[in-house]
Amino acid sequence: MSQPHEDDVKAVVTPVVEQAGFDLEELTVIKAGRRLLVRVLIDGDGGVTLDDIAEVSREASKALDAGENTGGLFAEASYTLEVSSPGVDRPLTLPRHWRRNIGRLVEVSLGGDKVQGRIVAADERGIELEVAGRVRAATFAELGAGKVHIEMQKSAKANKS
Repeated sequence: MSQPHEDDVKAVVTPVVEQAGFDLEELTVIKAGRRLLVRVLIDGDGGVTLDDIAEVSREASKALDAGENTGGLFAEASYTLEVSSPGVDRPLTLPRHWRRNIGRLVEVSLGGDKVQGRIVAADERGIELEVAGRVRAATFAELGAGKVHIEMQKSAKANKS
């Protein structure tokens, strides 16, 4: 059984995800016993609902199955498709990750120091982070990967947005 290359699977799945209005955050293909496991992580500016995941899963499965009888990607292998959204423990590494988490408390390496603060703004160049009551601006080149902190109660300021 030959295993399809992740790039080939990504070429089939990416248009499906984008047509549904989401970003493909990650795609992996791994051997799981006699089958292959295709794991797809999607996200969007408005988040992802269970209905969104079901729709993307249906459409991605159709796209992957389309070539099955004609020697396509999975003609020689059975697969299981898992579609989900990234968890909150997912590192913030791209501008869209930071933008989607405006208002949330994060920990990030900034200028060699680990700081904890609330994201108050984000664009394609960098972020503004409120740290100890003071807003600090940083470009993405100055930042390490950020990590969202789970809060049991949002601050009054975050609740207003």
